[in-house]
Amino acid sequence: MKKSSPSKTDSFKDLVLDQLAGMEALNCRAMFGGHGLYCGGRFFGIIFKGRLYFKTDAATSKDYIQRGMKPFRPNAKMALKNYYEVPIEIIEETDSLVLWARTALRAGTKPKIPSIRK
Repeated sequence: MKKSSPSKTDSFKDLVLDQLAGMEALNCRAMFGGHGLYCGGRFFGIIFKGRLYFKTDAATSKDYIQRGMKPFRPNAKMALKNYYEVPIEIIEETDSLVLWARTALRAGTKPKIPSIRK
């Protein structure tokens, strides 16, 4: 019986996970034909068809747009504008990728303001 070789998509997923190995509590789960990236239970990234997308907000999406990156499009009719493709030069540089991943974890989160009880 012939062993099947890993697909390019699996190889890319493995590369991303290797590059992000320095992040504590990193988890990758299969979802809708791709994989979701979680850190400490918080969803922050998508691996889909050999591309990596990170969560963004109004402040961080500018970094992606300036580099010509596009939002995540799971199909021709839909675009998730709060997830943008990560540039390949960032993926290839471990420290940069971890920094961008940590920024993605913070995207869209508002600092908790303690309630004042009387």
